[in-house]
Amino acid sequence: MAQKAKAYFQLLKFRLSFTVAFSSAIGYLLGHIHASFLEIVMIMLGGLLVTGSANIINQILEKDLDKLMKRTAKRPLPTKQVTVTEALVFCCLLGIAGVILLAFFFNPLAAALSLLSLVLYGFVYTPLKRINPICVFVGAIPGAMPPLIGWVAATGTLSVEGWILFGIQFIWQFPHFWAIAWVLDDDYKKAGFKMLPMEGGKNLKTAIQIMIYTLVLIPLSLLPLQFGMTGTTSAFIAVLCGVLFLAQTFYLMRTCSKKAAMNIMFGSFLYLPIVQIAFVLDKVNL
Repeated sequence: MAQKAKAYFQLLKFRLSFTVAFSSAIGYLLGHIHASFLEIVMIMLGGLLVTGSANIINQILEKDLDKLMKRTAKRPLPTKQVTVTEALVFCCLLGIAGVILLAFFFNPLAAALSLLSLVLYGFVYTPLKRINPICVFVGAIPGAMPPLIGWVAATGTLSVEGWILFGIQFIWQFPHFWAIAWVLDDDYKKAGFKMLPMEGGKNLKTAIQIMIYTLVLIPLSLLPLQFGMTGTTSAFIAVLCGVLFLAQTFYLMRTCSKKAAMNIMFGSFLYLPIVQIAFVLDKVNL
């Protein structure tokens, strides 16, 4: 029983799902800074359930491909710790529960956006990974929706402020995804995944694209200040983090090395939560 429970937990990809849920909470707090603890827990739970469901769809569709990659070979489906039927039932329960929670505790628009995110990630992005590098663009859409969903859950509207939060997370994903794809390129090739933006992959053209998207993050991160969502302190922190993040891309452009790509990957993991937390803390002081 304990082993089975552990396998179900692994299907969730909990760290990834929690990161998504965290972004939803950031969007909610920026829309309603005096939210109660219960509201924060519920928006995170809704995000966790829907994201977990999308992750399971991804694993069901890629179960045979996961066997080919060292990084994913020990997942529950390739190792048959969980059957496809069991994973499908678990997936449906999570997805339905998450959408219903968001619809009734918050509003139907937030629930509809979460359902759209699930469909895009599970049924569009996932199969595209073996067809065309545009999959990264498609995957960045559901990847950027959590803070927008949080904002909509708090305000009930698809206003420009919500789209700004979406935009920051959308652009952030390109250096994030491509750095990961660079580091794991050999593994991805075993499964036929086409994640890097250029043929040949790990080259200067890809490094320049990573730099351009990282550069765009800097002015984009100033929009919350411009629209009165946050103050100057968080704007300063966002610009500082953006400049440090950008500096890492220059190293990649000079060396085109796996080490430089790994630095960008870890830098991306730090950039987003630091900037988002700064936005929320600054909002409290407005």
